[in-house]
Amino acid sequence: MNEASKTRDQWTDLELGILQGSGIDIGCGPDPVTPEVRRFDREHGDANVISQYVSDTFDFVFSAHCLEHMNDPWAALAEWWTLVRPGGHLFFIVPDEDLYEQNIWPSIFNPDHKSTFTSSHGGGRSTVSVNVYDLVAILPGAELIDVRLHDRGYDRTCLCQRPCPRVRAVIFRSIRWHALEVLRTLGIRARLHWFAPLFRVPIDQTVGDALAQIQVIVRKGFA
Repeated sequence: MNEASKTRDQWTDLELGILQGSGIDIGCGPDPVTPEVRRFDREHGDANVISQYVSDTFDFVFSAHCLEHMNDPWAALAEWWTLVRPGGHLFFIVPDEDLYEQNIWPSIFNPDHKSTFTSSHGGGRSTVSVNVYDLVAILPGAELIDVRLHDRGYDRTCLCQRPCPRVRAVIFRSIRWHALEVLRTLGIRARLHWFAPLFRVPIDQTVGDALAQIQVIVRKGFA
């Protein structure tokens, strides 16, 4: 699923107003946030050290579901911040660890994730949890504009309510996937929550239309 397109119907005049002027979309894949934005993905260089490849500054720097793949999200975001011109905005989206990883680490849904993210003031659950408020606080001249949880279509009754060993989660996830495939072959439409109480393991609802992510918008002040 293309992440920017999937999220677009959640945006208000705030987001649409920020995505004006010159911009760069980091990790956009085939789904840039606007048709005119500068695209930056693996074929253009390493987003961990993007300043080695991009020397311009922009009215907005956008990234959806890329920061969790960076080796060090703190260092990577500091790099991205250098691309924002004064008065411009950094606009990024990351998975919410409670709704996505669901207290299992490493992630069973995307093994390339190197960090998890939370907007909870109580702290995160994983050993690699990053609080987005703390992350923004390290950016010089940053003014936090918006932190918002996107959970459209997410069914919390499917959440794994208790800690689940990763090995068991992987095994039962595979069993559940095959069971669902058999039902689909037979023409039977099964709802995810029928299987959640049985297996007690996380379900990745984001493979459909559901959202489980945190949106963060930061403005760069004038020096």
